Amino acid sequence: MRQIARRLARVMEDRGLSLRATAADSGVNRQAIADLLAGKSWPDVATIARLAASTGVRLWPDGPVRARRSKQ
Repeated sequence: MRQIARRLARVMEDRGLSLRATAADSGVNRQAIADLLAGKSWPDVATIARLAASTGVRLWPDGPVRARRSKQ
């Protein structure tokens, strides 16, 4: 989620987009975007897809993501 949040924050900053503008463009609640950027929430796939579609930027991490090992 951190990579997604960093990418979204970078796009917003580069384009001078506010939370309100990003919310309006994507149809995602402004507070949900703020929570994602602050690392307070884990948005669902549909939310990430809407944000990616509205920005035109791939928000998903590149390459494989390392899985955590469970403690047994």
